[in-house]
Amino acid sequence: MPNLHRHEKEKFFVTAEGRKESVPSIHDPPTRELSVVVPSYNEEERLPLMMDEALDYLEKRQKRDPSFTYEVIVVDDGSKDQTTKVAMKYCKKYGSDKVRVLSLVKNRGKGGAVRMGVFSSRGRKILMADADGATKFADIEKVEEENVSLNNNSLISVPLQNQMAISCGSRAHLEKDSIAK
Repeated sequence: MPNLHRHEKEKFFVTAEGRKESVPSIHDPPTRELSVVVPSYNEEERLPLMMDEALDYLEKRQKRDPSFTYEVIVVDDGSKDQTTKVAMKYCKKYGSDKVRVLSLVKNRGKGGAVRMGVFSSRGRKILMADADGATKFADIEKVEEENVSLNNNSLISVPLQNQMAISCGSRAHLEKDSIAK
């Protein structure tokens, strides 16, 4: 099991009511279908656009399928601006069961913020979404469809339903002159 050092202040979420709640562990059985981890550093201006789109999509999906459950974990990576305050507005609007804010004491970099969010998640599936909203959130369904087709692939000898897997996306194709060719 990887070693994950947390500052004392990073061992809890603050609920919408202002109570401290212990951070769950990825090693606990999942209690949500999907966890969305949003690493954020000085994103007070761009975060609302992404959160509005994501939560609109997730709420509509939950209305279509009441068995679908989710959480969004905004990981404030030691921001100097009001990122935590902006994220807490969503926590108050949707409840701390759906939106959680994990404020890191110091900047750990994007990878460190993603790692802290993933290890604090409750989802059977975990999605990392950039705070700048550069990708269309509803595209998650394309990723899920592809994972289902992988699970049903007759060339794979071991069923993947109960295996760990990772899907990695890139927005390099969105750049005119991509560095990765």
